[in-house]
Amino acid sequence: MNDKYITVTQLTKYIKYKIDNDVNLQQVFLKGEISNFKAHSRGHYYFTIKDENSRINAIMFATQTKKIKFVPTDGMKVLVTGKISVYEANGGYQIYVSDMLEDGVGNLYVAYEQLKKKLEQEGLFAKSHKKQIPKIPKRVGVITAPTGAAIRDIISTIKRRFPLTEIILLPALVQGAEAAPSIVKQIKNAENFNLDTLIVGRGGGSIEDMWCFNDENVAYAIYTCPIPVISAVGHEIDFTIADFVADLRAPTPTGAAELAVPNKLDVLNYIEQLGIRSKKIIKTKLDFLMQKLDQIKNKHILQNPLSIYEVKEQQFDIVIDKLKYSMQSLYNVKEKKYLNIVSTYVFKEPLKLIEQKKNRYLQLISKLEPLSPLSTIKRGYGIVRKNNKVITRIKDLNKQDQVELELSDGVINVEVL
Repeated sequence: MNDKYITVTQLTKYIKYKIDNDVNLQQVFLKGEISNFKAHSRGHYYFTIKDENSRINAIMFATQTKKIKFVPTDGMKVLVTGKISVYEANGGYQIYVSDMLEDGVGNLYVAYEQLKKKLEQEGLFAKSHKKQIPKIPKRVGVITAPTGAAIRDIISTIKRRFPLTEIILLPALVQGAEAAPSIVKQIKNAENFNLDTLIVGRGGGSIEDMWCFNDENVAYAIYTCPIPVISAVGHEIDFTIADFVADLRAPTPTGAAELAVPNKLDVLNYIEQLGIRSKKIIKTKLDFLMQKLDQIKNKHILQNPLSIYEVKEQQFDIVIDKLKYSMQSLYNVKEKKYLNIVSTYVFKEPLKLIEQKKNRYLQLISKLEPLSPLSTIKRGYGIVRKNNKVITRIKDLNKQDQVELELSDGVINVEVL
C-alpha cells in the first residue's frame, strides 16, 4: 500500500531533473522589476524579479556580478539572462542570472563605454590637464536647470558656507534631446563672466535623464573651458563622462557647492591662526631687535663717545710726527749729498778739469799714432784686401784673384799672376 508514495525529496529531485533537462529553460531572457535586493558579503546578489502578476526568485553569483556596470536597487527595471533550476532545500524554482542590464539602457551603456575609452585615449581624463580649484573664489558660475532641487541646494550651501561668494546662474536644459547643446552653449558663455569656478550638473535621475552629461560635445566643452570645472551629476553612485573630464568630480550638487567654497568658520579660524602666528613672529622679531639695541647702547663707544676722538687725535699726532721725521731725514740726506757735490773741484775749478781732460786726450792720441795702420802705410808699406778681408799670407791668394792694394795716397785694384 505504501509503495506508491514517494518522499518530498524524491519529488523535488524529479522536478529538478525535468527542469534541468528542458532545453527551453537552459537560457531564459526575462524582464521585470527588482525587489528584495540583497548584496551578500561574499559578492553574490539575491533578489526577486516581478511584474504585475508574478515573481521569481533570482540569484547572481559573484563571478557574474563583477561584469555589470551598475548597482542594482529595489524598483529598478532590468533585463536578465539566465537558466531556470530548482533549489532543493525549499523546492522552489529560481533563475540563476548570468547577465543583467538596466531595461532600455543596454545600448546606452555600450555607447557610454565606447565614448569613455575613446576620450581616455585622447587624453581628456589626464590628471596633468586638470586645473586647481581656487580655495576662496569671488564668483562661482552654475550651469543647471533654473528650477529644481539642484540649484536650490547649491545656492543655499554656498550662502551658508561662504556668503561673500557671488553666484552666477547660467540656466540650461539638463534633460532631453536639446540638453547637450544647451550645456555646451552655457559653458562657452561662462567665459564672459570672469568666474573663478564653474559648477556643471543636475540632480539625480535615470540614466536616460542624465545622458546629456555623457555627450561627446559636452566633454570637449568642459575639457577646453579655461575655468576650473566641478561636475555634479546625480548621486554618488552615478558616474558620467563629464565627471571624468572635469577638473573635480562632486558626488552631488550639494557636494559641488561644498567643494567650490570654503567654510567661513574654517576661514575665520585660519585668519585667527594667521593673526596669532603674525603676532608671535612680530614679538620675536621685536624682542631680538630690542636685545640688539640694548647691546649697541651698552657699548663703550656710546657710553664715552669722546674716546673715539681722543684715540684718533693721538693717532693723528703720531702720524704727523712720523711725517716730520721722515721729511727732516730726507732733507738731511739730500743736503749732505748736495754739499759733497758742491765741495768737489769740479765746481771750484771747472776750467782746470777741462784742461786736464784735454791733455789726457792728447796723450792718448799720441800713443795711438804709432799703432795706426796709416802710419805704417806712410812708411812705405801697403795693405792687401780680398773681398774686404785683409790678406797676410801668399797662400791665401790664387792666380787671377782680384785684390785691392791700399797705399799712402790711395787704393788700386790688381790681379794676381
